Amino acid sequence: MSFLSASLDRIKPSPTIAVSTKAQELKAAGKDVIGLGAGEPDFDTPDHIKEAAIKAIWDGQTKYTAVDGTPACKAAVIEKFKRENGLTFTANQITVNSGGKHTIYNAMVATLNPGDEVVIPAPYWVSYPDITLLAGGTPVFVPSSIETGFKMTPEALEAAITPKTKWLIFNSPSNPSGAAYTEDEIKAIGEVLRRHEHVWIFADDIYEHITYEGFTFKSFAQVMPDLAHRTLTMNGVAKAYAMTGWRIGYAGGDAKLIKAMAKVQSQSTSNPCSISMAATVGALLGPQDFLKDRAATFQTRRDLVVNLLNEADGITCPTPEGAFYVYPSIAGCIGKKTPSGKVIETDEDFVTYILEDYGVAAVHGEAFGLSPHFRVSYATSTEALTKACTRIQEACARLK
Repeated sequence: MSFLSASLDRIKPSPTIAVSTKAQELKAAGKDVIGLGAGEPDFDTPDHIKEAAIKAIWDGQTKYTAVDGTPACKAAVIEKFKRENGLTFTANQITVNSGGKHTIYNAMVATLNPGDEVVIPAPYWVSYPDITLLAGGTPVFVPSSIETGFKMTPEALEAAITPKTKWLIFNSPSNPSGAAYTEDEIKAIGEVLRRHEHVWIFADDIYEHITYEGFTFKSFAQVMPDLAHRTLTMNGVAKAYAMTGWRIGYAGGDAKLIKAMAKVQSQSTSNPCSISMAATVGALLGPQDFLKDRAATFQTRRDLVVNLLNEADGITCPTPEGAFYVYPSIAGCIGKKTPSGKVIETDEDFVTYILEDYGVAAVHGEAFGLSPHFRVSYATSTEALTKACTRIQEACARLK
C-alpha cells in the first residue's frame, strides 16, 4: 500500500512553476536562457507599499490576526470593491488569503463533494482543474478557439452545464490567452446562468488593471447584479501591484460561503501574513496612478511580441485585450523536423526545442488545455523580449 495519498494521483505539479524552475536551473548551470514562463511582473513593489509594511513591523503588527484577514485589510478590500467595481460588501462577506490560489483552494474545498462538477473554459490557468480535483470535484472543460478569441460562447457554456454543476470559473482578462470579455459578452454568459440557479460563479479578476486600448473592465457581479448572491469575486495584489511574493488574495461573496472558507483556512494556514496585509492596505488605499503607466508599458511589450512572433514561420499570434501573455498557435510548425531530425509532433515538443536549442523558456499549450499553442509571458524587459522572439523566429526558420 502506498504511503502517499491517492489524491495526489489526480493532480500534477504546476507546469508554469516547472518551466520557471527549469529555466533557473539552466541559468545556474551557465546556460544563456531567457525565461518567458513566469506570470510575474518585472516591476518592483511601489515604495509607498513597502513603507506601509515597514511601518507595520515597527508598530508591532507581527502577531496572529483574525483567521481570514485583519479588520483594516477587510475594510480596504471593501473600499476597493466599492470604488472600482461598484460592489458593496460587509466585513463578514470578505475573505483575505495567502494568494489568489489559496482563495480558489478554500472555495473549492469548502463547497465540492464527490461528483460535483466545475465548468472551466479552455484555455485555462493550470491550477483550476487540479485544485478542483484535489477538492474531490470533476472539471468540465468548455473549449474555445483562436477564431472565438479564446472566449467561451454562451452556447458552449449551456452545453456544459448539468444538474451536477456547482461552479463556473470565469477568468477575465484571462491567463493564458489575455482574452477579456466585454460587458455585452458577460451579459450573454449571465443570461445562460440565470436559467441555472444551482450554478455559482467564481469570478477571477486578478488581471483587472492590465487591459489595453481603452478596454473597459467590468466584473461579473457588476454586470449581473441579480447573480451577485451566487458570485464569489476574487482579486489580489500580486499582478497589478507587483506583489507576487507578498502572497495576498482576497474575495467578496455570500456570508455563509465566506464563513465556510474561513473554517477551511482555520485548519490549514490560519491567518495570512500580518505584514503583507498591512502592505495590502497601503496598496489598495494608496496612490493608483502608476497602474495606468504600467499597463501602458505592458501594451508596448505586447505589441512588440505580437509583431515579432507573427513574423515567425508557422506561428499565428492573436493580439490579446489584457493580462501580460500571448497564446500563439504553432499549427504551422506541427509535423516539421528540427535540424537534429526530431519531428515536432506536439506543442510540448516545440517548447522543448526552443528551450534546449535556443535558450527560450515558455509553457506548452497542452498545460492550459488547448493545443497546439504555447504561452509567452511578456512581463520582462523589451531587450529580453526582442532577443527571445528573434531566437524563436530563427528556430522556426530552421524547421523543415
